[in-house]
This record gives sequence, structure tokens and C-alpha cells, in this order.
Amino acid sequence: MDQMNCVKTIFFDVDDTLYDHLQPLRGALQEVLGLPDTFDYAMAYHHFRYYSDWLSAQEDLSAVPEPDAVERMRSRRFELTMEEFGIALQFGQAQELQRTYLSRQFEITPFQGVYDLIRRLQAEGHMVGLITNGEGPHQRRKLEALDVFSLVDEQLIFISGEIGYAKPDSRLFEHVNKQTRTAADHCYYIGDSWRNDVAGAVDAGWNIIWFNHREASPESDHQPHFTAQNYAEISRILTFEHARS
Repeated sequence: MDQMNCVKTIFFDVDDTLYDHLQPLRGALQEVLGLPDTFDYAMAYHHFRYYSDWLSAQEDLSAVPEPDAVERMRSRRFELTMEEFGIALQFGQAQELQRTYLSRQFEITPFQGVYDLIRRLQAEGHMVGLITNGEGPHQRRKLEALDVFSLVDEQLIFISGEIGYAKPDSRLFEHVNKQTRTAADHCYYIGDSWRNDVAGAVDAGWNIIWFNHREASPESDHQPHFTAQNYAEISRILTFEHARS
């Protein structure tokens, strides 16, 4: 078997793919609103991510957004999320939730098994990187908190706010292909968001592993190539694909 044909390009999403994005949201809701442990935080997170993506599309935040538009989106997503549970936020609470949520976003740890998988893939000679939506300085602070820069080559870390395109815009994936001199059909993307990761990667011609650890439902007719609920399953998928090459 030709060793070069076995080498793959594998990129990971960051938020809720490298680490549990629910942790900072749960902490903010408990601190600001005093919600009990019995509250359905998983469902709240589902709504929160949906409204984040929906409002970002409405505000056209895919390129270099206006700061005021970003702040409107960040506050409004909390209001809409809590409305799903019949909770009307008082004046200023949405902004307080955002501030608290932001402060907790850097108290994060990676999912079990993800770094072991990345190290193994690198040892096997695969190109491994990250593609994430968000503002450059903000996402870089998360990556520093996760100690990612000691693990992944910074030249293989692509942040939408530094590029001008955001997932699901296929131009972001095309930019990555151009910069890494790779072909879309040889690239694998691992991400949790249906709208950003599955639809974005499929439309760009990439192979997508939908990291559906929250048992979400599809939001369109796009077809993920693979679905996994944990990193053991992702590892098995990539091992199989490596052996099949």
C-alpha cells in the first residue's frame, strides 16, 4: 500500500468538540439566575447554540462583524433561550449572563480521549488541525486555556474572525485547502454543529464525522459521512478509514 495514499488531513472544530461547551453556560445560568441542578441544561444548550447560529446568520456575522451587532446577538440569544422555558429575563440580565458566560469560557478542559487521538494521528503522519468560528483573540484565549498550541501546529489553526469567512461558508474550507495544499475529498472534519460543521463540510466536499454527543436531530437534508457520540467511536472510524485507503 502506498504510504502517501494513506496520509489524511483531519481537522477538528473547537467549541463543544474539543471541550464541553455546556460547562460555562450551566455555570452562568446558575450564578445569575439561580437555576437548580434539576433544570434541563442540556436542552438550554441546544436552544442556545441554535439561536447563536440563527442570529449570527440574521446579523450576517460571517465575515468581520460590527461589535454592536455581535453584542446584540450575544444578549438576544440568552433572551430567546430562556423564553423557551417560560423565563422572561429582567432588564440587564441578558448582558450579565453574557459577561458571566464569557468569564467562564476559559475554565475548560478537553473531552476525554481527544488529545490522545490527536497525538496518535500525528504519530501516524496525518496532518491534524483546527477550524473554528469566532473572533481571533477570543478563540485564541480558549486554545491557550486548553493548551492546544503545544499540541497542534499554529499554521494549521484557522479562526474565522482572522480569515473573513465563517462556517458554514464553504469558502472557509476552500481557504484551508488552499493554505494546506490539500484536496477536499481527502479531508476529514470532526464537529458537533449540524448547521456549521455538517452542512459546511458537506457543501465544501469534505468528509464529515458528526460528533453528535448531545443526540441532536438533523436540521437539513445534508448527509454526514459518519456519526459518533464519543472519541472512542471517532477513533474507530478514522482507524477503519485509514485501513481502507
